[in-house]
Amino acid sequence: MVKKKMIAMLLAGGQGSRLGVLTAKVAKPAVSFGVKYRIIDFPLSNCVNSQVDTVGVLTQYRPLRLNAHIGIGIPWDLDKRSGGVSILPPYEKSADTEWYTGTANAIYQNMEFMERYNPDYVLILSGDHIYKMDYEEMLQNHKKNNADLSIASMPVPWEEASRFGIVVSDDDGRITAFQEKPKEPKSNLASMGIYIFNWSVLKEALIAQKDVPGCDFGKHIIPYCFDNGKRLFTYEFTGYWKDVGTLSSYWEANMELVDLVPEFNLYEDFWQIYTQTDTLLPQYMAKGASAERCIIGGGSEIYGTLCHSVIGANVIIGEGSKIQDSIIMEGAKIGRNVKMKKAIIAENVVIGDNVVLGEGVYAESKLDPRVYNSDLVTVAENSVIPSDVTVGVNTAIVGVTEKEDYPDGRLEDGGFIVKEGGRA
Repeated sequence: MVKKKMIAMLLAGGQGSRLGVLTAKVAKPAVSFGVKYRIIDFPLSNCVNSQVDTVGVLTQYRPLRLNAHIGIGIPWDLDKRSGGVSILPPYEKSADTEWYTGTANAIYQNMEFMERYNPDYVLILSGDHIYKMDYEEMLQNHKKNNADLSIASMPVPWEEASRFGIVVSDDDGRITAFQEKPKEPKSNLASMGIYIFNWSVLKEALIAQKDVPGCDFGKHIIPYCFDNGKRLFTYEFTGYWKDVGTLSSYWEANMELVDLVPEFNLYEDFWQIYTQTDTLLPQYMAKGASAERCIIGGGSEIYGTLCHSVIGANVIIGEGSKIQDSIIMEGAKIGRNVKMKKAIIAENVVIGDNVVLGEGVYAESKLDPRVYNSDLVTVAENSVIPSDVTVGVNTAIVGVTEKEDYPDGRLEDGGFIVKEGGRA
């Protein structure tokens, strides 16, 4: 096997429970984003654009759609004889067989894969962030500092700092303290979950911490390296980066794509985002239909009015319908005279005629306030909403619903419907 300068290990096995019904049947990295992409396309494309040609993708939770999307890596030019992309699920061993129990444990269980390439450096990535980054620049910074571990970081609002791993560094960028989700952060410089390790240092730390339950980079590996005198440096990133781990952040990141001046540009030739694409029919805009500040996927038929929305491929919007500030994913069918505001409609949803979505006043979720805590309407894939009903704000719907599921024709604000067989 050819020795590699740097390989990437992409953590894509998480459930993404904070995305609620959107990840009930699909891993978070496989969730649609920006009409034609899936979240995992962004770190994979960053690898290709950064000349990282060997990527291990660690999967676990509901991996079928993710595996099918990645395939043998053709869209990212990762179908290579030496290296390329490899899907790495948990597997049965002669002893100590277990699921991945933490981010570092997942990497440790794939030690054999990494040893095949005997790399100088290992790049650790998360599969659920939206951003563009040149990992080669980060590697050059790592080399310049003679670092053992480099942590990509960026400033976040102080009030959000306790959600992240926090780094404290000196004027040279050397890390002098690291706090994992601290109650009282010493800095607002947050770890992005992107690390470059010298291979020998990563291997030592993983072996030393291999018996720690749920071994995690932020809780265990980084503190181990810090406590054992390793050279830790921060690589401060100044571009766009979004953790789309909550419904609100996922919705916001999509809406930013259709701003007058998008903060995140999907149309740059020099840093393209690659994905698995199907051959689609053209869009169709009927007489009387209109769209303002929208992205619309191929094969969609628009008979109504769209404003500031992201519309996936093969979506049908019925005549007289008005869609505003919403995400509608591939294959959804929206009936006639539907009024929709601030909704996330997953793949292959069917909505009847004369339905109103997103009308009401915010109320605390009766399903899970930790997940549903905004004024969004979230509808899981393959769900059905019957005609002539109203759905309030901060609501969730899963499954094929019927008129009887809506008392007085309405789902109350903060309410939910999860039909038999559905998962919230």
